[in-house]
Amino acid sequence: MARRSEHTQEQIREMVLSAAENIVIDEGFNALTVRKVAMEIGYTVGSIYMVFENMDDLIMHVKGRTLDRLAEALRVEQVFESAEAHIQALAEIYLNFARQHYNRWRMIFEAINDVATPAWYQQKVRDIFLIIENVLQELRPQQTQEQISLAARALWSGVHGVCVLSLNGSLGRVGVEDAQATVALLVCGFIQGWS
Repeated sequence: MARRSEHTQEQIREMVLSAAENIVIDEGFNALTVRKVAMEIGYTVGSIYMVFENMDDLIMHVKGRTLDRLAEALRVEQVFESAEAHIQALAEIYLNFARQHYNRWRMIFEAINDVATPAWYQQKVRDIFLIIENVLQELRPQQTQEQISLAARALWSGVHGVCVLSLNGSLGRVGVEDAQATVALLVCGFIQGWS
């Protein structure tokens, strides 16, 4: 193993991000501390602050990596029989991503100390919505970009809500057991009702 002094700042940055991600995956967002990350990589807390401004900066970058992985999952390289089928597939991918990567997915929605969201992070969120908007545009080409954008956010708020209720165990309390069927019905109803 290389001695600490032989690691570049970029290598240390990657080590910190990987360790932080692993902590979130294994123990959840609330377990993530700078001391725990430092112990994982065998560096001092000060070394972490040489590559990240502060803990909030580190958290934003971990969240950003999760958004990148979610965007990758949503960029399906598949031909669908219709735009409706494509939207259904995107909703199912989102639900499955949330199930498979629960702690990382949940972390995306955790607020951190009233920190302003950096422009690079906002762009990652926009990139995810653009995937959905492009399919909605194909479905309703007569809609304006503003209408498409609003529709994407309205639809995904519902899909996200089903995911949250399903994964925190509350969906059954409202008499629904099958999150996948619920998401499919939600998307179908939205598409039929959207003009």
